[in-house]
Amino acid sequence: MTSMQRVLTALGHKEPDRVPFFLSFTMHGAKELGLSVREYFSRAENVAEGQLRVSRKFSNDCVNGYFYAPIEIEAWGGEVVFRDDGPPNSGEPFIKKHEDILRLTPPDVRQSKCLLKALDAQRIMKEKVGDDIPIVGAVISPFSFAIMQMGFDKHIELIYEHEGLFEHLMSVNEEFCVQWANAQIDAGCSAIAYVDPMSSPTLIDKDLYIRTGHRIAQRTLPRIKGSTATHFAAGRCYPILEYILQTGTSAIAVSVLENLQAIKNVCKGRATVIGNLNGIEMRRWSQADATRLVKEAIAKAGKGGGFILSDNHGEIPLQVPDDVLYAIADAVKEWGRYPLEWLQDDGSN
Repeated sequence: MTSMQRVLTALGHKEPDRVPFFLSFTMHGAKELGLSVREYFSRAENVAEGQLRVSRKFSNDCVNGYFYAPIEIEAWGGEVVFRDDGPPNSGEPFIKKHEDILRLTPPDVRQSKCLLKALDAQRIMKEKVGDDIPIVGAVISPFSFAIMQMGFDKHIELIYEHEGLFEHLMSVNEEFCVQWANAQIDAGCSAIAYVDPMSSPTLIDKDLYIRTGHRIAQRTLPRIKGSTATHFAAGRCYPILEYILQTGTSAIAVSVLENLQAIKNVCKGRATVIGNLNGIEMRRWSQADATRLVKEAIAKAGKGGGFILSDNHGEIPLQVPDDVLYAIADAVKEWGRYPLEWLQDDGSN
């Protein structure tokens, strides 16, 4: 099977030739090309070549079309802070006072240099891989994006004390999110990661999610012209799982802090489960650790398809050694091949 066939089979809740796996490389392409992180992201050609190289190198079943989270802040005129040993971050929030919200208009993707650069990279990737490998893009959810626009504390204050302004900001953010997601689909992305850590029970309670992040996702996701995977950036999702499934998302990324098997049982036949290797701890893994943890994840969620092995945060740190990444790939190829005959009936090995 090609990677695309493998992934589509898993998404169809059937068993492909083996478990597909997505390792979320964003900065590793810079290391492959011998460039600084800032220089790497300065040209579409750099990112396209770097992502294609790391995808081939580690037998990844996707090519990551995602640049960095604050590229969306950059499109709104905000600051991006680059560093050599980690991902770019957003600078000072640009919403300083409530009146700023009323003056906001979503940037036009077609006029944004940074977003056009990302779209160019995705088009180059698509020209190279065709329909053999899925290209995954990403958007920050309208709900979570407000944290970057104004800061977490002011976002919470807005929700509880200024409902009208909150709804106005969400409306503006939703328009941008949909425009940006669909531009990536048009550029060649096969699916969009809808990154929504603010909705996770790790950050807010269930009732608040139901009246905020849930409603926003229900409005936003149907307007995206391709498959979506809801990603909580290592945040928990089990307490709100039934509500997430109501949004129509095709897949759900699972935190390493949760019971992967329990989530797979709920999602079976309804949404594909993605997860849940610990990318932070991965820096300290041995090759034996990598093999053991890959086997454990496959044992918990691999049967019957509907599972993609991945890291749980959405970004592999630069400090993760290559030999660990090779060990993950090798373990998937050895222990993820269907049928999973090495598993006993009770799912243990």
